[in-house]
Amino acid sequence: MKWKKLWFGLAGLTLLVLGFFLQNLRPYKPLPVVSSAASCQMRVDVLEPLEGTPQGYVVLFHGLASNKRIMSFLAEDLANQNLRVFAPDFPGHGKTPGPFGPQRAGQCGEALVRELIDRRAIVPERTILAGHSMGGAIAIRVSARVRVAGVIAISPAPMKPAGILSKEKLLFPDNVPLEKNSLVMRGSREPKTMRESARQMVLDVNDPTSKYIEIPGASHVSLLFDGAVLSEMRRWTKNLLGTDDDVLRASRLPLYGAISGLVGLILLCVPFVAEIAGGSGRETEKEATRGVLPSRALLQIPLAAVVAAMCLKLWVPLRAVGLFQGDYLASFLLIAGLIVLAMNYGEVANALKASRRGILAAGIGAIVTLLLFTLWMDYSFYEAWLNAARWMRMLPLAIAFFPWMFAEEIFLGAYRPASRLRRLLATLTYRGIFWAAMVAALLLLHSGQVLIVLLALYFVIVSVLQRLAMDVVRRETQSPTAAAVFGAILSAGFALAIFPLA
Repeated sequence: MKWKKLWFGLAGLTLLVLGFFLQNLRPYKPLPVVSSAASCQMRVDVLEPLEGTPQGYVVLFHGLASNKRIMSFLAEDLANQNLRVFAPDFPGHGKTPGPFGPQRAGQCGEALVRELIDRRAIVPERTILAGHSMGGAIAIRVSARVRVAGVIAISPAPMKPAGILSKEKLLFPDNVPLEKNSLVMRGSREPKTMRESARQMVLDVNDPTSKYIEIPGASHVSLLFDGAVLSEMRRWTKNLLGTDDDVLRASRLPLYGAISGLVGLILLCVPFVAEIAGGSGRETEKEATRGVLPSRALLQIPLAAVVAAMCLKLWVPLRAVGLFQGDYLASFLLIAGLIVLAMNYGEVANALKASRRGILAAGIGAIVTLLLFTLWMDYSFYEAWLNAARWMRMLPLAIAFFPWMFAEEIFLGAYRPASRLRRLLATLTYRGIFWAAMVAALLLLHSGQVLIVLLALYFVIVSVLQRLAMDVVRRETQSPTAAAVFGAILSAGFALAIFPLA
């Protein structure tokens, strides 16, 4: 066992060093600035062309639950074309203080563009407004009020009800038509309603200077790293600003470095979590919790999910936490978790037996793990480091996530090496039922969060990694309570890193 931990540690450290090396191959070091109070004191990265006077300018807006760091691949490719790029963090995102609201983000984006013009940092006739998702919609909206050379909207958030997109679920209540010289792109793997909405946006203006393009094989998020997107953007900037589209492309090596570092951290955390939780497990008897029959769980979980969705149509208890759409997710899991625990009262009383040392070790291990991952993500490709405003929300969110994490541990029963795959599949099944209930609430009750759909793949990845880590804690501590504490803290940290401050 010790040799296994050693190999995990060595492999993880090697991948982390490789990731650090690849990250330092970035040709650009953005200049960080802060906009004025009139433009919401947004943190802005400025990328200057490596040589010569800029041929043009781009203001690059990120999407909902994102930030300027994740836009760096696009920003660097634009800078390679001899363009000066401004990439801001909207309020409540990244390092910019909240509160966030779609309308406020649009106002701040417009104020920033006007401020850059007033300061002569950009020339409007030589400026392109670009953005992804919510940022794409904001670029379109700002261009209707500030005359610029053109727009590049990558998977813009819909601004007009269509199909399953009810007016209540739109980020912006009013539709703004495209201005001239607007390029709209969507991925072929995005929902059909979203693709048709973007196509119709271009058709409505009937303007030959605007264009709709569908990128084959791309999803909502993968568009940010798609080579076809770079090619279309280059053709558009060449057409509008006369830039050279045959220059060096942005390198994906930093992205590969970010992935390498993440995998390295995952491998490093296996022996770390096992060691920090292992001492307490040796002081307890081997756990004999049998768990709940899958047939019983598959009856209880859908019922709890439906009740939670109906309750949240009337009231979101964690709205006061101030986490845009994250308050809905946490409230859903809180209500559903409490309902399931009430249905299994006998098992709850037995599962609560645990050593304080095991729970404390799990809590410390979760906090350290969270710090390591957020530090690496913040350094590499996503501004995930939790500032003071986010840490203040940690305790209520962790408490809200705990009931479901505890219920999940009761359903799964005691950890056995042979049950590892079964536990993982059961976890994905249970959480998949909750996901389906939240999607149904979004479509039928017009209640919920659209991010649960757009980021579904990433929730699956986090769920897999979280379950594997929680199983290590359960194995070492022999305590469902300790494993639930560990999982609740990680869930709270993930929500705080992803969802904007409202």
